[in-house]
Amino acid sequence: MTLTLAEENHLKAIYHIARQGHEKVSVKAVSAFLNINPASVIDMLKKLADKKMITYEKAKGVKLTSTGKSIAISVVRRHRLWEVFLSEKLGYAWDQVHEMAEQLEHIQYPDLADKLDKFLGSPRYDPHGDPIPSANGEMAVMNRIMLEEAEVGKTYQVVGVKDASPEFLQYLKKLEIGIGTKITLMERIAFDNSMIIRIGKNIKYTISKVFSQNLLIYS
Repeated sequence: MTLTLAEENHLKAIYHIARQGHEKVSVKAVSAFLNINPASVIDMLKKLADKKMITYEKAKGVKLTSTGKSIAISVVRRHRLWEVFLSEKLGYAWDQVHEMAEQLEHIQYPDLADKLDKFLGSPRYDPHGDPIPSANGEMAVMNRIMLEEAEVGKTYQVVGVKDASPEFLQYLKKLEIGIGTKITLMERIAFDNSMIIRIGKNIKYTISKVFSQNLLIYS
């Protein structure tokens, strides 16, 4: 079944919100995720329910059907593969690739995603550290934590970001922090929960609580 760009975006939004631990997703959450009017969301949810992509009850919220989930995962897969292509093959910075991939993810030509995956060497993660679904919908699992949860004196490796906004990614670039960067938590400041971190062997920065809540690390 061919879906419109807007329909795919709604399915993807529901999928992402559900993965944050919400069994049923509210209209308000979808509206905030897509930054569109709740009334428009409700109209779209009714259309998706008619197409058996979701189940929707006003009092209980939205849930993807197996078909809807499969389509959402395929959109996410295309998006993250395109991000890898744009970053690795065309040299775009990690703060540039998301917006372009938002458009490219809706190309539904048969077997394009599979050929792109093969061409890229079947990458498991996108440039922001998010896992790329396989052709059958499976994703790599990594025990990632937020920098906020790090232990003082311990060294970690950056594996992703929660906030993929250009502003945050550009800030990370300015600090020379990217996927694979080694970070040691030197001190936690009790007053405002800021942190002093060390990059590599010598560079030290004081970073905010908000910063530490949006950088994902692995020990």
